[in-house]
Amino acid sequence: MHGTRFTSLLLVLSLCLSPGARAQDAAKAEAKSRLTKVEAALDGWDIPAARRELQALEGLVPEDVEPLKYFQGRVAFEEGNYAEAVELLQAANIEDKPGSYLRLAKETRDIVKNHARAESEHFIFFYPKGKDEVLVPYALETLESIHRALYEDLGHKPPGGKIRVEVVNNARELSKVSTLTYQQIQTTGTIAICKFNKLMVTSPKAVARGYDWQDTLSHEYVHLVVSQMSHNTVPIWLHEGLAKFLESRWRGKPGLAMTPSTLALLGRRVKEDKLIPFEKMHPSIAMLPTAEDAATAFAEVYYAIDYVYSTLGNKALREIILGLRDGKQDRKSVEAATGMSFPEFEKNWLAHIKKQQFPKELLPREEVVLKENDKEKGEKKKGREISFGDFAEVTEVPARKFAHLGELMRERNRIKAAAEEYSKAHKLVGDKYESVSNKYALALLELRRLDEAEQVLRGSLRVHPGSPTTSVHLGRILLYRKDYPKAKQAYLEALAADPFDPEIHLALMRVHAALGESALFTRTKAASVVLTGLNPEDVEQVSREFMREDKELVQTGEMSAPAGKDAAPAAPAKDGGR
Repeated sequence: MHGTRFTSLLLVLSLCLSPGARAQDAAKAEAKSRLTKVEAALDGWDIPAARRELQALEGLVPEDVEPLKYFQGRVAFEEGNYAEAVELLQAANIEDKPGSYLRLAKETRDIVKNHARAESEHFIFFYPKGKDEVLVPYALETLESIHRALYEDLGHKPPGGKIRVEVVNNARELSKVSTLTYQQIQTTGTIAICKFNKLMVTSPKAVARGYDWQDTLSHEYVHLVVSQMSHNTVPIWLHEGLAKFLESRWRGKPGLAMTPSTLALLGRRVKEDKLIPFEKMHPSIAMLPTAEDAATAFAEVYYAIDYVYSTLGNKALREIILGLRDGKQDRKSVEAATGMSFPEFEKNWLAHIKKQQFPKELLPREEVVLKENDKEKGEKKKGREISFGDFAEVTEVPARKFAHLGELMRERNRIKAAAEEYSKAHKLVGDKYESVSNKYALALLELRRLDEAEQVLRGSLRVHPGSPTTSVHLGRILLYRKDYPKAKQAYLEALAADPFDPEIHLALMRVHAALGESALFTRTKAASVVLTGLNPEDVEQVSREFMREDKELVQTGEMSAPAGKDAAPAAPAKDGGR
């Protein structure tokens, strides 16, 4: 809230608009009313209304009044006019300190001033120049899809102009353009934020093994819609539950975001009676002490919304949000929408959680690992390079020994023997570890045992959905078989987590060409040029050669220009070291 600024401006109004005459009293009352509405609109995430009230207020008070400059600066900042916001906030004598709107405006201005931009019907996408260009078409499609879905589900379209989406280079930049500290971002793995009337998302290039960046964009858009619909009255537990449950709507049904590893973690916390109370999630799940606590809280609130949706549908979700908008407290709004007391709701929600099919053992948890924290960042894994470190996550000693022996056999090019050792490891741990499954599948690929390799990879994806490594390896099999529709699906799933792997785009060029999708072929060709450094003609030839029947299923060389061509070499096609 801006109570101090509000009081200061009222004092200025009393001095500038001397009381006495009825007209002056009326003007003062109107100015006070307009000011109240400006502040309420800002707090309620209704920036068009804040701008309208501010313009009316500007005609009632002197233009050089500092508190007026402050609110002008606030509105300019929320509208994305950062240079103007800095000037106005400086004129308002705002202190330039961490967390102040002046510091936020300055940092954001400097970070995004050289960004490129792209637009769709409802969004403006700002991104760092360079390889982030490949995100553009997929990001805008994702955003437009979730825009349509939430209008259908919740009945809301953001008012005003196009919604700003800003990509930042890394976690440090994200901390500068938000109110989270770098330490909070590091601790909880926060990768994107919805605040200040926009979406802010970290580039996948900052993350060691990729992350679900399209789901993340969708997740943050849900936050925007919920904030606007409710006039910013939804508490964090409901906010995060709605965002997590609805984030998959851009690609299908709601409720597809829960991973087996998170479900396993939730099951353990339920068994240990160590759930996070709703009130401890305030003011942000990102501020919880550990990443595990944050993951547990996300799972809890996901199932709270899942329970409401599965029993009462979208109508109840809308009623909860609108009840909060109309002044109800969260418990009362839930009670009104569900027709049960809050203690009864909590009891049923907990019973709903306990009915889930928890994995029998705790699975390795998927974490967002920033490149600066990646223990393996010094390793350059190319082609068929051997990496014993891949099995460090395997806690079962016999399985790890078999996997190491398999890697040793593979190093000596004894692929059949390697497959036998990987098979022993896989039999002991099943689909628990991506590393074991993928190395085993790669050995099977080299032996042309494609059906077995596919079975191993699909088993791994059931436990680790969205893994770009596994999806790429599956894509190779499907492309080799000329099963283009399924290959397309596999590579797009890989792209949704790791959009900067050149293989994905080169493979999609083959797929789009085979399916006669000329527009999609053109855009994947453009992405391939950006990511490989090859000229367009050479990119087409490399794509045609990729995964041909007479080529190895495990790439051993570098993707580069055809012989005799003078072009920069591209990134290597990767195998188990992906």
